[in-house]
Formats: sequence, C-alpha cells, structure tokens
Amino acid sequence: MSDNDADKLRQQILDSASYRRADRDPDWIDSPEMRGIRLFLEYAKPQLTLLRANVRSTIVLFGGSRILEPGVAREQLEQAQKLALANPDDPQLAAQVRVADRVLAKSGYYDVAREFARRVSQRYQTDDERDLVVVTGGGGGIMEAGNRGAFDVGAKSVGLNITLPHEQEPNIYIAPELCFQFRYFALRKMHFLATAKALVAFPGGYGTFDEVFETLCLIQTKVIKPVPVVLVGEAFWRKAFDVDFLLAEGVIGPEDAALFGYCETADDIEAYIVDWYTERQIDPMQAPSPYKSDI
Repeated sequence: MSDNDADKLRQQILDSASYRRADRDPDWIDSPEMRGIRLFLEYAKPQLTLLRANVRSTIVLFGGSRILEPGVAREQLEQAQKLALANPDDPQLAAQVRVADRVLAKSGYYDVAREFARRVSQRYQTDDERDLVVVTGGGGGIMEAGNRGAFDVGAKSVGLNITLPHEQEPNIYIAPELCFQFRYFALRKMHFLATAKALVAFPGGYGTFDEVFETLCLIQTKVIKPVPVVLVGEAFWRKAFDVDFLLAEGVIGPEDAALFGYCETADDIEAYIVDWYTERQIDPMQAPSPYKSDI
C-alpha cells in the first residue's frame, strides 16, 4: 500500500462520524435516540446556572407579548386609524383599529408589571443574595416589562425563552448570564416553578393561559405545594375564564375556585402575596421548592 493510499484511509477514519467524541458530535446528540440526554441537559444547565448565580427564589411573571407599553400602543392605534380613514370600506383595517384600541386599553398593565418587578427586585436582591428574582418567558410585552422593572434598579432577572417556528428573540432587559433557550416546553415549565414563590399572570393569550392552568392544575392535584397565584386584571380574567360557571357546572369544587386571587395594581399584587403567606404562617424566604422532594 502506498503512503498516499494509507493517508487517504487514515483521513477517512479521522473524518468518520463514529470517531467524533460523543460530547462533540452534534448530529449524534440531536438524534431521536438521544432525546433523554437532551431533556436532562435542559434540566441541568438552567438549574446549575441559577444555583451558581445564587438565585435562591423567584417570582414568575407572565402575560401577553402583544401588550405594549402605553406610548407604543398609542402610536399603533394612531397608525391603524390613519389607514382605516384612508380606506373606509376595508373591514380588515376597521378590525385592526378595534384590536389596537383594546391593546391600548390594556397597556397600563405594562406599567404595573414593570413597577411590581422593580419593587421586588430592589427589595430582595443584593450583591450576594438574590431572592424573589423575576422570571419571565423572555419575550416582549408584559414579559419585557417584568425584566425591564428589574433592569431599572440594576437588579438581575431571568428569561426562559423557547425555540419556536417563528423565532422569539429575548428582550434586552434580561440579565445576559440568566437568559436561557429551551427546546422542550416541559422542561421550561418545570424551571418556571422550580423555585417560585408566586405566579403573577397578566392578560395574555394561549401561552399565558397555558402557564396559569398548568400551575392551577398542579396545585389542585397536589403535585406541587401551593403558591399564590395572582391574576392581574379582574375584568379581563373573569370574561376569559369564568370560574363561577365552572363551579356551577360542578367540574371544579369551591376549594379550586379559591386557588387564585385578582389584583389590579403593584400595591395589590404585593399585598396579596404577603397576606397569602401571612395567613399560612409561612416565611416565603424559607418556604421549600413547590416541587415535592419525591418528584
């Protein structure tokens, strides 16, 4: 065998997929058979990163990505109105005006979320200890407001982004070292509640509903320990989620209807969470993870 042939054979071996070290073989890690490994990695990386950052407890803040800060929402409404006036026979433009008007009506919740996040971040974070760290889904709208409130006072906040067909970029107010990207919704959901002391949900769509009902279901079924669940914007939530109807229909019990409360302002949210823990004689800073130790 010539030296040239030997070199070719050697190079074929070095270039083969089987010769790659397992931890440096993205094709292998991305294969269907390695799904369990990928799930574990998405469990371990955020957990260890937050632990090393001394994030001891969190507050989950969720809400619609389409609820914009008031100034931006007002501009969008004005633009929609101009287009509709120029095209008075276009029903789609008229519908866009109605939607933009409703978004503006809810835009005040952007400020409420920002103010609440600002308060808890300033009060419970120090250089060495980080409690009640705001965790959001990492996107825009209400989630941006939550991260922005922490940013306003020089505190850190967490963003748990998810890979979607239409990419969601992280908002710029998340602490860079605490911004994560998930492949699996299940692991993202687990990390939302792993160290949570409360869930604060503002008006939103399917994603917000998913997190709210997931949390309520886990509390109802006693899979996790109870945490205060705050629904901000009573008029919105009572119309979107008619708990009295469910109670009257017999599909939930009175105790299930009491698993959450309504609030409107940052003061209300703060008072609700404090009262919830006071009534149960629990120090929120000492309360264990919502997940039971046997899970």
